[in-house]
Amino acid sequence: MLGRVRLTDEDRDRPVRLDLLVRADAVPLPHRTARARVTGRVRVAGRADDTEAVGDLETTPFSRDWIRYRISFVLDGRRLTLAGHKSMSPTRPLASLTVLPYTLYEDGDRVGEGTLRFPLFTGLLPLLASFRFPRAAGAVADRQRASRWDGTPGRTEVWYTTLTDPATDSGIWLHHELVAPSDGSAAYAHGWIAVFPKDGPVEHARFGPVPWTAHPDGFTAEGVRVRPGRLTGSAGDFTWSLAENPEGPPLYTFPRWSWRRPWLPAAHMLPAVRSRYDGTVRYGAGELRLDHAPGAEARIYGHGNARRWAWLHADLGGGDVLEVVAAVSMRRGLDRLPPLVFLRLHRNGRGWPRRAERSAVGWAGIGRFHADLGLPEWRVEGRSGLRRIKVTVTQPPHRTLTLDYTDPDGSAAVCRNSERADALVSLERWRGTWRREAVWRLSGTAHAEVGDR
Repeated sequence: MLGRVRLTDEDRDRPVRLDLLVRADAVPLPHRTARARVTGRVRVAGRADDTEAVGDLETTPFSRDWIRYRISFVLDGRRLTLAGHKSMSPTRPLASLTVLPYTLYEDGDRVGEGTLRFPLFTGLLPLLASFRFPRAAGAVADRQRASRWDGTPGRTEVWYTTLTDPATDSGIWLHHELVAPSDGSAAYAHGWIAVFPKDGPVEHARFGPVPWTAHPDGFTAEGVRVRPGRLTGSAGDFTWSLAENPEGPPLYTFPRWSWRRPWLPAAHMLPAVRSRYDGTVRYGAGELRLDHAPGAEARIYGHGNARRWAWLHADLGGGDVLEVVAAVSMRRGLDRLPPLVFLRLHRNGRGWPRRAERSAVGWAGIGRFHADLGLPEWRVEGRSGLRRIKVTVTQPPHRTLTLDYTDPDGSAAVCRNSERADALVSLERWRGTWRREAVWRLSGTAHAEVGDR
């Protein structure tokens, strides 16, 4: 939506643009009221560029006010609400469908007004192409929580969850792992929880190892459980109880077929591209009360850890997510290659690159992504089609936790994880020359890890 806005503290109009994603729990029908959640980006020239605008939309076809909408965004550090309503006019149907008047409010006081217009000739086809009728995100995510292990020795399987508490900026990491030793001895379960406070040292506690007990819905070990919509457990002086609300479709970081057919050394995916978490995490004298905290759950199934690896989960706001895995395999021959990069950008409801293989292999040398792994900073960059991306991740030492792993073959690995990492993501598009399309700067809200032997 494009338009103009006039603020009460100014005597001139400013251009305004809204790029919104609307999600409804049910298909809107003419005979009933439909409600939907709105997320996206609000830009006011020279005053605001909020990529995490949120709101709601309601349609009631047989009422006077057919459409009502409220969108909250930040302008100059102030939280404003864009609100309005409109009716269908039989004498001016096109204008009534494409023109939206609105008023701006701050704490209930009117602070501006304007009009938005839908660009019919340039926007209609993209709008129609964007409609989706997805299955419920929770139902799809639930199917991916069941263990994939079939009893074969030499396998490891991971359920892990990372999130950021918006109230305190603390990061949380929950790691649940099954290890089936290569020598055929009994499989065991173990894991840990870690809290990364904004101020103060990182704290963590481990649980297990205990004998593996298969469960059809997820992970169970010594009172620690991962179930559809629920994560609970205790370890050391930590206790947690979290409700999980998946949002969006699955995101396959590696090729989709590698999750169904485990032919690669490992496979990685997110049952839902992002999730929201409510509940509590208690540790020592601290307590976090989570309310709609953004994060994600991920799954790994493979033969063990890579020789070297790096991982990033970045919630970019507005429903956009970037997931990166760069790794050097332990397999002979593959261990001499530079890190293979699997990068998936979920933006405006679509994935880029279109196929996960393109970032790792490319075609005829074109599209190959490159990674420079290290600490406290590592980088990934590459091109696919008419777009290229540059990602720089910083893991400050005081926000990074070092932990050791044991692979199914008994070898050791070490990871260095930060749930309060920084990230700079730059996306460019080729239009005769490379032009910047989007930039995201995350300060203390990126989730990242670097590991080696």
